[in-house]
Amino acid sequence: MGRITKRLVEAAVAEVKDYIIWDDELPGFGIRIFASGKRSYIIQYRTQGRSRRLTIGMHGVWTPEMARREARIQLGRVAQGEDPQEERQIDRQAITVKELCTLYLTDLNAGLILGKGGRPKKQSTVDTDTGRIHRHIVPLLGPRRVKDLDKADINKAMKDIMAGKTAVNVKTAKLRGKAIVRGGAGTAARTIGLLGGILTYAVEAGIIETNPAFGIRKPKDNVRDRRLSEAEYRLIGTKLREAEIDGQHEIAAQIIRLLALTGCRRSELTKLRWSEVDIEGSCLRLEDSKEGKSVRPVGLSVIECLQQQKMSDGRTYVFPGTGRDNAFGALPDHWTKILGGCGLDDITPHVLRHSFASIANDLGFTETTVAALLGHAKGSVTGRYIHTMDAALIAAADTVAGYIQGLLDGAHYKLTAYALDHASRKQALASFLATAVAEEHAADASGESLAA
Repeated sequence: MGRITKRLVEAAVAEVKDYIIWDDELPGFGIRIFASGKRSYIIQYRTQGRSRRLTIGMHGVWTPEMARREARIQLGRVAQGEDPQEERQIDRQAITVKELCTLYLTDLNAGLILGKGGRPKKQSTVDTDTGRIHRHIVPLLGPRRVKDLDKADINKAMKDIMAGKTAVNVKTAKLRGKAIVRGGAGTAARTIGLLGGILTYAVEAGIIETNPAFGIRKPKDNVRDRRLSEAEYRLIGTKLREAEIDGQHEIAAQIIRLLALTGCRRSELTKLRWSEVDIEGSCLRLEDSKEGKSVRPVGLSVIECLQQQKMSDGRTYVFPGTGRDNAFGALPDHWTKILGGCGLDDITPHVLRHSFASIANDLGFTETTVAALLGHAKGSVTGRYIHTMDAALIAAADTVAGYIQGLLDGAHYKLTAYALDHASRKQALASFLATAVAEEHAADASGESLAA
């Protein structure tokens, strides 16, 4: 037994100053006696011309034999050129997930985190990301050090969100404002997707070398695959007509109808400005959609609905709110009152959008056409397509919107695909040419009368 073990009992508790007893079996290993009586095992070594001291642990937690074994390991690392004390200091300085999120949010709010198309994330996305960080990521992983995160930690956090462990109702800064935080597969998938982006940010900042969220299998969001049946379309049409007749939720009913007929996102219609409506061009020229500026061809039934809206001087929004000149903001509440309690409780604006795309596909339109109708970002192809094939897109919008309008009106279709038969095409071509010829003759007659 070494000298350090023999003298442990003999060390005076009441010493005025700290002192060290060195082991006579292992050079560099000792025990530090504090004036308070506490004792800790240490090693002292030299590296790069400097003397360094590393604490192994407190006596009582560590026995002399355990401490001596650990000392041999650490002194062996020193002999190989490593510096355990410096590594421990670096380890203590390693940032936590909460601290990483703070750095990320600072850059996010400064517009330094880029989203789709290499553009800074939109404010609505910033708000959503901030909520997911504060309400899911930080509560579950905040104290963990970023460098220690592994796939098991992230998988557990994902399952906790799915199970609703972070679900809560919280008061917001708005007057009588309340945020209902839910769990579920969709919330878990999107939150872990955001966490993956934050960890990529950490890799780019040199905080970690690899992203532990890479390859995590996220749950499938069933809402994304939800599609309306024809019977559900007819039921929605009935509920919308009832709301419009009642008048209490008329604006919300009109917005829901246009969501079904256009496949637009909710905010694209609730915040639609009259300056973005092109009646003659049969399109919406959105200034600030999720994809940035977006030209959205719309069908004749949509144009007719928009023409029914009362446009007054000085009114900015197509669907005004109750304030001075603001957008309609009560859609979520009115949506529930119109469609709730009749078997349509799981219908969301995205379900209407997905159903619009599905019907367009059923009618035989290509993926590129459907992408243009929905305003999806498909590289530069969609942008060129919109400008060179406006007539074809408007015809497609007419067909899809007309089909859905028929379903909302209660129609039962026998054909579920758009038939490009010769007779229909000849009839449409003949009608177009007849109109064109008539306009040409009218122009000639006008020219002759002027010449006379």
